[in-house]
Amino acid sequence: MKKTKMILGLSLVVISGLILVAADHIDAPGTMSGDAGDITDVYTFQGQDTNNLVFAVNTQGLLSPNATSAATFKENVMVEVNIDNTGDKVEDLVIQAIKRGDKMYFFGPYAPTSTGTSSMIKTSAASGEVAISTYGAMPVTASQNGMKFFAGPRDDPFFFDLGQFKSILAGTATGFNNPGTDTFAGTNVLSIVIEVPKAMLGTSTTLNVWAETKKKQ
Repeated sequence: MKKTKMILGLSLVVISGLILVAADHIDAPGTMSGDAGDITDVYTFQGQDTNNLVFAVNTQGLLSPNATSAATFKENVMVEVNIDNTGDKVEDLVIQAIKRGDKMYFFGPYAPTSTGTSSMIKTSAASGEVAISTYGAMPVTASQNGMKFFAGPRDDPFFFDLGQFKSILAGTATGFNNPGTDTFAGTNVLSIVIEVPKAMLGTSTTLNVWAETKKKQ
């Protein structure tokens, strides 16, 4: 059974019940706009098929349209979705995604042999692959082993009024406007989306979910 060792590059920790949104745009140490290891958002929500759960991890935030056309996933950076279904804040299952050529390959969900900052890819747990969508083209999805996959550029879905936030911090405003100004309008991210049958995730009604990017050592 072949395994590839991956070491943590950058992580964003979040907790999810049924629906979760978490955001962190390029303010982590050692990251910058367009960094393949920078996670901007993690989303977990029920699929259109209510028997499924969707995990979406967005990276490389604040991409302009011109920058989006040149942005790529990196072959030495793995995206890992960690799932705790026992409530102890330790991953019981992982779903891993890594680029090879013009495709994204997926592994899991499966129980990892090690937890924490160091990961191994269990290639015998391969679950599917999808051609990476290109900017300006129709999105490409794939369905395999009861799961669905997507990898490619998307409009940044996170809404935040940064100008008003700064005014609140400065004491010149007392709250946000309705409607506010979308600071991220017109910018894009590179997204990885996996839809998984809930039956593959255990029997717990509550999951803790977090995502990491890890670089090959």
